[in-house]
Amino acid sequence: MTRILVTGGAGFIGSVLAEKLITNPDNYVVIVDDLSTGNVEKLPHHLPKDNWRFVKADVNEYRDIAEIMLGKKFDYVFHYAALVGVQRTQDNPVKVLRDIEGFKHVLNLSKSTGVKRVFFSSSSEVYGEPVELPQHEQTTPLNSKVPYAVVKNIGEAFLRSYHQEFGLEYTIFRFFNTYGPKQSDDFVMSKFLYKALQGEDITIYGDGSQTRTFCYCDDNIDACLKALYENKVINDVINIGGETEIRIIDLAKKIIEITNSSSKIVHLPPLKDGDMNRRCPDNRKMRDLLGRDLITIEEGLIKLIKSPQFQNKK
Repeated sequence: MTRILVTGGAGFIGSVLAEKLITNPDNYVVIVDDLSTGNVEKLPHHLPKDNWRFVKADVNEYRDIAEIMLGKKFDYVFHYAALVGVQRTQDNPVKVLRDIEGFKHVLNLSKSTGVKRVFFSSSSEVYGEPVELPQHEQTTPLNSKVPYAVVKNIGEAFLRSYHQEFGLEYTIFRFFNTYGPKQSDDFVMSKFLYKALQGEDITIYGDGSQTRTFCYCDDNIDACLKALYENKVINDVINIGGETEIRIIDLAKKIIEITNSSSKIVHLPPLKDGDMNRRCPDNRKMRDLLGRDLITIEEGLIKLIKSPQFQNKK
């Protein structure tokens, strides 16, 4: 049986990943989360406990994570634990920096306990304001200065360094905006949809001309699992994101139209930092890995609206 650790596994993407891993009976999965932003309700309680368990622990505290990793001797680690959210990370920059301790603990324990590969959730934030589009894994400079992005960049550097010095293999996923069921309502897609279903005002920072791409969680998770099961993207980095740019104001309008909502769009002052003007990945590596078309924004929104999470909001 393959033993897999998922840190941050009670968060949005981490919980979806963990559930998919658990449905494979050849895997034994340990989910770790300190529940600071994660939620136990996102854990796969509907699945038998035969091949998974949850441990409340903080990876930034050595004793917490050491007890787990030394006791189980994992084959693979998905290190997804992080303080996330643009506003939250801006309000707590020192707390963001604590995640560097988590890198040290997870990688030191991984190289000492025989972990075969560490999969790391980096972020499109590392690119900062775009100097070229689409943003390519190897050629686009990493120029963001906000603490969240700097910490993700440091995490990438840790992985490369541990591979160079200790031979610990890694895969870096640079996640662009991902959405789907289980996502909390402080992220743009879920927030807009919640507001639209309630007929409440949809607030946008600035004039809404900033663009993003959006990736449905199934595409994200399928690509990450292919990297695991097919031994792809070893000691390399891959953009995980959608391919269609959309202005934030147009996304709000689209959601209002699809939900037939009475919501109005209200503009707030622009964020001081961290809200980049454009973001669009070069996702050729992801598309090659999946070997299929990505789910469109329209298809993803319909899936999301039909999910129990949003049906209950109507």
